[in-house]
Amino acid sequence: MTNTSDIHEAEPAVDANAGDYHQAPDQILGAPPGCPVNHSWDPLGQSYMADPYPIAAALREDHPVFYANEVGYVVVTKMADIETVFTNPDVYASSNVQDPLYPLDPRATEVLQAPDFDPIAVMSNRAEPDHARIRVYTRAGFSNRRLKGLEGYARDRANFLVDQMLATDSPAEYVKAFAFPLPAEIVFRFIGFPPEDDSLIKGWCVERKTFSWGKPTPDRQVAIADHMLEYWRYCREFTANRRDNRTDDFASELLDAHDADNNELSYREVESIIYGLSFAGHDPVTNLLCNTLLCLLPRRDQWDALCADPSLIPNAVEETLRYESSQIAWRRVTTQDTTLGGIDLPAGTRIFLNFASANRQPDLFESPNEFDIHRPNAGRHISFGKGIHYCLGQGLAKMEARVALETLVEKAPTLHLVEDQDLTVFPNITFRGPESLLVSWE
Repeated sequence: MTNTSDIHEAEPAVDANAGDYHQAPDQILGAPPGCPVNHSWDPLGQSYMADPYPIAAALREDHPVFYANEVGYVVVTKMADIETVFTNPDVYASSNVQDPLYPLDPRATEVLQAPDFDPIAVMSNRAEPDHARIRVYTRAGFSNRRLKGLEGYARDRANFLVDQMLATDSPAEYVKAFAFPLPAEIVFRFIGFPPEDDSLIKGWCVERKTFSWGKPTPDRQVAIADHMLEYWRYCREFTANRRDNRTDDFASELLDAHDADNNELSYREVESIIYGLSFAGHDPVTNLLCNTLLCLLPRRDQWDALCADPSLIPNAVEETLRYESSQIAWRRVTTQDTTLGGIDLPAGTRIFLNFASANRQPDLFESPNEFDIHRPNAGRHISFGKGIHYCLGQGLAKMEARVALETLVEKAPTLHLVEDQDLTVFPNITFRGPESLLVSWE
């Protein structure tokens, strides 16, 4: 296997501004002077986890910009202010989007100080001008040619998984049967990971969600840190193997670009892209596939409309992203003193962007708390962000959701949600979808 440490030494030094991938805060910062303070709202609280939307609306009406004492972030609730943050990256940096929400236990920090744990910011958390340089290569991987090939693969796998589910006794657990494996198989084949490693990688990714967007106990932090180190080492070993054994996959394309000019794309940046994409490319999509059914199946008139006219499916996906988004928040940090929504924010202020509020803002969406597959401006949502960090994989995610629904309305038009099931979501501030979902059919 290739000695990756030798590769690093042979290349130009990585930009010092690249930043660490998971930089935990040293402390919870206090409220900026003059900023309204909310002492009770907890984005990880049980009531907010169960249904964030009415609480988010009340927060927006109370104070559009406020400080949440529980997490030490200034919360932004209105679409215009969120768009201001996204479109001014020099003022609102993305460097903290993958960071733990709270300070880490020293034992976990020690694990992640292993000399070979060195992923660097590359996409969602990298600043300009390097972000634009790297995005040239990541965007190229999502070419029309490759997406077209992935759609064929997605359709084949969707048909197989639905047929397999329908061959079992009703009801079935939809996450395990379909929503969990499909997005992982697609993005892992896209990257080039071997199928036999799917379950292992998926498990690591769930722990990353807890680590960066949840509140694990100190002992859990240590266990997760150990697994994250294994995860990073796996990505490094995979990249080294692919360096010597190229195929038709995204990892090989990145390595080809690196070989062409290692000043434009470093080897460690290739490793870090693979590390980042292996999470971002599937976990939120699993939530999206579940949320479409949560929105559609209880509304039989709208489900039946899709069965009769599948051309309505793309807008139904957009409406799901607005009404029951698989990503309800994101983060930024100010790089300089600024003013947002009439509130003065000093440099270093951590920002919490509340998509759950903005996506149901009544002056932007008529009857915002109603789900409507015919909504003309359903795509006005902010669920994929905006500006230079607009989600690179949004086209892939929408394609997967569309293919999933097309397959289900054709093969399982009588699909229903099992009544009175206990729906729970994984406790974190950003990604939202049921951990399990029971469906039945006639």
